[in-house]
Parts: sequence; structure tokens; C-alpha cells
Amino acid sequence: MQATGGWWGRKSTPGKVETYTRWSFHFFAMVEVAAVGLPAFAQAGTGLAAWLPAVVIVHAVLCSRTASQALDWTRGRREQPVRLLGALGTVTVLIAVGSVVLSERGPGGEQVAAAASTVFVGVLSFGAGTLTLGVRGRWHVLAVVAGSVAGALLVQLPLGVAAPAALGTAFAVLVTCGGLAFTSVFSVWLLDAVYELDEARETRARLAVAEERLRFGRDLHDVMGRNLSVIALKSELAVQLARRGRAEAVEQMIEVQRIARESQREVRDVVRGYREADLRLELAGAQGVLAAAGIDCEVTGDAAGLPVEVQSALGWVVREATTNVLRHGDAGRCVVGVRVAGGRVVLTVENDGAKVGDGGEVSEGSGGAGLIGLRERLTAIGGELEAGAVDGDRFRVVATVPLPSATGAGGGAS
Repeated sequence: MQATGGWWGRKSTPGKVETYTRWSFHFFAMVEVAAVGLPAFAQAGTGLAAWLPAVVIVHAVLCSRTASQALDWTRGRREQPVRLLGALGTVTVLIAVGSVVLSERGPGGEQVAAAASTVFVGVLSFGAGTLTLGVRGRWHVLAVVAGSVAGALLVQLPLGVAAPAALGTAFAVLVTCGGLAFTSVFSVWLLDAVYELDEARETRARLAVAEERLRFGRDLHDVMGRNLSVIALKSELAVQLARRGRAEAVEQMIEVQRIARESQREVRDVVRGYREADLRLELAGAQGVLAAAGIDCEVTGDAAGLPVEVQSALGWVVREATTNVLRHGDAGRCVVGVRVAGGRVVLTVENDGAKVGDGGEVSEGSGGAGLIGLRERLTAIGGELEAGAVDGDRFRVVATVPLPSATGAGGGAS
């Protein structure tokens, strides 16, 4: 069970949905054998008892193989399995025609006729339902279903089947085949939707990073663009004054030095503002991002009154932990808590979407590089970081940062 849990836990959400969909169609093959082959075996005589279930099993295996390759085609992993679809259609038609012939003109009496009729309806319905996986478009699917119903009539009437019986059989094919076709189309649509949602989430994460880079670049441009233009103009003026031997050239170069130092200070301020995170804003942002991703997020505690360096360090913990929840897990709920006790600030981020590895350990995702960076950042201010599995499928990150002695007494109020 542990190995199975590890295999399932390593799969992404789209991968889990695809695995479920694929095995559902394999299960349909077993349903065909159980619902068609076994009744035929019970109804037929000894001479046909082995033949009817055998052809149903062959047809079920072919349906399962076709469904697997058709799903790969819908995901763009292979070309359309035209030959396999043609083979399934041909085998389905041959078994259906043989069943009608056996039902109307074969030996064995009513029991053999009933068994052959069961095989006719079941094979035709399961075959056509599987064929809809290999086509695209609503009209193509409807054409497969309509062709199966029309074929049921065209095969039966020329062989002497009574019109009411033929219509009843065709109606049974319509209901069964239509239900299987709807299941196939809906399953493919759902699988595509899950993959598209996952790609949209990844795109949103990349866009957020790109937007932050653009903001940082825009801030640098605003700071440096004007100052560099002034430096260029004053430098050119100083050159002209120096060529004329005027003493004002020195004053202009002194002004250039002042502007350059001022530019350095402003760039440091921009970088410091970029690197220093406001913990309250990060908590609100994490709650909004997780809620937008469909993850229930609860935030407890208050960051008001905490020193700037403490808020900055813990803000980065919230950023990294939120990123890990979105990218490396499959969480449905996340709890973020901030508390002050004993002169230390404790930030806890816990979610229920941990991925379990082969040995039962919980992966930190991507080698844990983000958590390593957080540990280095917290160590610089005397803090600690703990991260690991809790209760099997939960992942908890706990960051502890000591308060400066000047604020240690008052910090407990938060």
C-alpha cells in the first residue's frame, strides 16, 4: 500500500485525472465481458458456450487497446490510431453480423438466439462507444452513434428479423451506445479542461514573476533615467567649460559627483524596498492568491508592531511557502499563523497537499533550494526554519525569529 500511495502521490492533479480516466475505459472492457460474455455463456448451448464468450473477450481487449491509444491521441502524444480504429470497426461489424446470422439461422433454439442477440447489442454498443474516442467534433460523434443504430437495422431486416424486434434492438443500441459515447466525450472534455486549468495556473505564476520584474525595471528606469540624463548634460557642459579654461567646469563636475552619489543612494533604496517584504501585505497577498487557486487559506495572528527586519525575513518565508503550495503540492486548505511568545516571533505555514515519496518522506520540491535560501536569510538574523511532514499528507513550515531586545517586551501584545 505504501508503494501504491507513493506512486499515486507523485502524480500531478492532471496526471491523476488522466490515470483515472484511462483505467475507467479499461474497466469498461471488464464490464463488457461481465455484461455480455457471461450471459452469453450461460444462455448458449455447449457447442457455442466457448465461442461466444471468446469473441466478446477479444472484442473487449481490442476496445481497451483502442481507448488507450485514442486517449494518447487526444493529448497530442501520438498520431490518430486510424488503423486500430478501422480494425475495431471491422471486428465489431463482423461479430455483429455473425451474431444476427446465428440468432436467425443458426442451430440451438431460443437460448442460442437470445445469447446471440445479447452479443449483438453489447458488441455493437461498446465498439461504437469506443470509436467515439478516436474522432473529434460533435457531428463526427453523432455520425458514429447514428451509423451504429442504422447498421443495427440494416443488418437485421435483410436477414428476416421482424420489424418490431429489429426496432427494439436498434433502440437498445441507441440507448447503450449513446450513453457510452456521451461518457467518452465528457471524459475527454474533462481531462482537457483539467490540463488547461493546470497550464493556466503555471502561466499565472510566470506572469506574476514577469510583472514583478517589470515593476522593478520600471522603478530603476524612473530613478536612473532622469539622473543619468542630468549627469550626461552636466558632463558635456563641464567638458565645454574646461576647453575654454573656465573655472566653472570644476563646479559642474562636483555637481556630477553629487548626482552620482544621490543615484547610488536611490538605487539602494529601490533594491532595499524590493528585498524587504511587508509581512502584513505578504499575508494578505498569500491569502488572495491561494483563494484564487481554489485553496482555502486561513490567516491567524497580527504582524503589527514587528521590527522591519523581522517582517522582511518572515515575509520571504510566506512568499516561498505560498509558492510551494501552488507549485509542488495538491492542497485544498492552508493555514498561516503568526504569534509572539518568549521574545520570539513564530510563523507557521501548514497545508494538506504534501507529495509523498517512495520512502514515505515528503518532497520539498525542486531540491528544496527555496527552503535553503530561507534558512540562510533567517540565520543571518538569528532565526531558524523547520520544514517537514506532519500526519502523513501535511507539510508544515515553521520560521522562528528572535525579537530585538528593545522590542521584546512589547512584542508579546500581538
